[in-house]
Amino acid sequence: MAKSARSRKRSSRKPARTAAQRRHSGRPRRRLWWALAVLAVMAAGVGGYVAYLNHLITSQFEAKRYALPARVYAAPLELYAGARLDAAAVGRALRLLKFERTGKGAAQPGTYAVQGDGYLIHTRGFTSPDGNEPSRTLAVRFAQGRVASVSTVSGRTVALARLSPLLIAKIYPLSHEDRILVRLDALPPLLPKALVAVEDRRFYLHHGVDPVAIGRALVVDLRARRFVQGGSTLTQQLVKNFYLSNRRSLWRKFNEAIMAVLLELHYDKRTILETYLNEVYLGQDGQRAIHGVGLASEFYFGKPVQQLDTAQIALLVALVRGPTYYDPRRHPARALARRNRVLRELHAAGELDAASLRRAQAAPLGVIAKPPSSVTPFPDFLDLVRRQLGRDYRAQDLRTQGLVIYTTLRPLVQIAAQRAVDQGLRRLEARRDIKRDTLEAAAVVTSVENGEVYAVVGGRRANFDGYNRALDARRSIGSLFKAATYLTALEQPQRYTLATLLDDSPLHVRTGQGQQVWSPLNYDRRNHGKVPLMDALVHSYNVSSARLGLDLGLPAVIRTAHALGIKQPIAEYPAILLGAVPVPPLEVAQMYQTLAAGGYRAPLRAIQTVVDPRGNSLQRYPLKIERAAPESAVYLLDAALHDVTRRGTARSLKTLLPAGLEVAGKTGTTNDLRDSWFAGFGGNAVAVVWVGRDDNRPAGLTGATGALPIWAAIMRGINAQSLHITQPADVTWTTIDPQTGLRTQDYCPGAQWMAFIKGSEPSGTSSCQVSATRRALEWFKGLLK
Repeated sequence: MAKSARSRKRSSRKPARTAAQRRHSGRPRRRLWWALAVLAVMAAGVGGYVAYLNHLITSQFEAKRYALPARVYAAPLELYAGARLDAAAVGRALRLLKFERTGKGAAQPGTYAVQGDGYLIHTRGFTSPDGNEPSRTLAVRFAQGRVASVSTVSGRTVALARLSPLLIAKIYPLSHEDRILVRLDALPPLLPKALVAVEDRRFYLHHGVDPVAIGRALVVDLRARRFVQGGSTLTQQLVKNFYLSNRRSLWRKFNEAIMAVLLELHYDKRTILETYLNEVYLGQDGQRAIHGVGLASEFYFGKPVQQLDTAQIALLVALVRGPTYYDPRRHPARALARRNRVLRELHAAGELDAASLRRAQAAPLGVIAKPPSSVTPFPDFLDLVRRQLGRDYRAQDLRTQGLVIYTTLRPLVQIAAQRAVDQGLRRLEARRDIKRDTLEAAAVVTSVENGEVYAVVGGRRANFDGYNRALDARRSIGSLFKAATYLTALEQPQRYTLATLLDDSPLHVRTGQGQQVWSPLNYDRRNHGKVPLMDALVHSYNVSSARLGLDLGLPAVIRTAHALGIKQPIAEYPAILLGAVPVPPLEVAQMYQTLAAGGYRAPLRAIQTVVDPRGNSLQRYPLKIERAAPESAVYLLDAALHDVTRRGTARSLKTLLPAGLEVAGKTGTTNDLRDSWFAGFGGNAVAVVWVGRDDNRPAGLTGATGALPIWAAIMRGINAQSLHITQPADVTWTTIDPQTGLRTQDYCPGAQWMAFIKGSEPSGTSSCQVSATRRALEWFKGLLK
């Protein structure tokens, strides 16, 4: 029994496993662990990749949603009683700003109507660093070339109104994307509704990916046996536009779906919809890509998106599906059909009633024939803006940060200056039998008081973005440089006054270690003996001017030139006294602006303020004034420059300028008549004009025959104010006998009024004799005055 029990026990034991069997039995377990490990690694990889996509979403979406071009604006046109603006000038400004003329009234912002001797203008509201300007309807009246009154339609007087500044340029990203950012709240309510109804009707129900839409698209595609419909949501489209390429692949769709879900985890529907409306591609203008509904509205309809009607809103939404295929300018029939389909879908969604649907479908496309140009109309001025911005901003920042740059440009002044140059050169070539299109010119117009640059003309061809002669042409300035010599003398009243007699006899100066002789000549090839300092300047005598400069010393004259604003290095050789100094017109304008401002130099500036896209001021370019020369000495020089335009080398201005417009200035002519210059100023504006040839061959023009007529045309075109120089307290006037440089008693033939710093007047009296008849005649003239 016991044995049988033991036997049964042994027989119930499992046989011992071999090593091979043990190895075989462990494989499933190891495979399971390997599978779990691989899955863990894959999960970690997927998780890491999703985390990477999540970081990509949040970092780029928050830090910088768009590469925004910098926008550059002109100075706003100011309207106030007494402004030197006539109806024609304001009309030109309104057309530049794309105001629409209406038959009667001005019901909407951006419209105007003619009313009697003025305008009814419905201005556009705008925000600027100088304060907010409300949108309002203004009645503007004119009289005698000025604004007579500005008032509201209710009759309340408005002290100052500003028209919205003109957008003059954009500095684009390297991608050439362009857009105008708009807030969702500022859009017509129908626009986002239309987009959702047509492009993603379940937008507010899904979480970035819509399985229903994907299934519906799949069924349609299977039936058509080709890709007909996509299931992408607006969120997926935004992800594709923002982060991914347009290349079709399963990997891109995978990324798109994950990133869409992540985007909706971080941002609400409102933010996503607003971003989409600002990002969506809606057309092409040459190299410039039109993005966002804000810019598209301007591009297709010439008006802000806030002013679009139902039919125009539907057309914008229609373009989302394919802006090239449905381009309303190239394919109007396609665009019309697609627009009307959008309108029907709006009606089906309950956003349009039947009557509104019929009206909108009957409306024309309403697209303007020619879109606003993306090329700046003022490239010469923009060139100066870029250079001044380059001191403080990187080129990348200007192209991507969406900076808003407010400049000093006065569009009406710029247009008048360019017109004067274009017409003036054509007239000179025709009258003097000069080969057509061989003359060139440059011009700069600035403010007298604050150094703001109003206009820059770099050549005869308007809108030509090329060689900017106003900034880069370094040409000898001729007699314009004499202002520095004479100012240096007048700063020493105990040595020199306007009445000091200068020697205009032949001059021979050894230069170059005595190897060469410099013998300057007057333009008329004559010498004039002893002449008053004032007459030497008024008639631009070279010999007496050179002798004066040598007596003063070249270093002293050069210091004065630099103090006035010339930045170019000036070598110490006698010929500089007659203007053998290559200086660009912009620096000449700085020199004469300092003289016009009474010796206060205000560095010329083309920029007022730079702000970020949110309106926060980043940098102001404030007025900086420095005393460059004594006020009294500058006053004497300005008085002499005024006389230049009345009886000197610029006396022809009396027939070229409006009666009563008093100005001061100086002609400049270089050797062989290669360069013709005129620089001068009135009460509010300084202008400099250069005329010559790019190849430096003789132009055959003096300062008076070439540059001066163009300068006069500019001053006429900008309604320049008459010269007004405040007389310093230590300056007095007296009559001088130009033959002796002494005071006159009684009446003396040719006696001249001259200004003196008190204490520097001549102590002697001229002994000139006057006949009884002449004395009686002068006495009678005095009575008539």
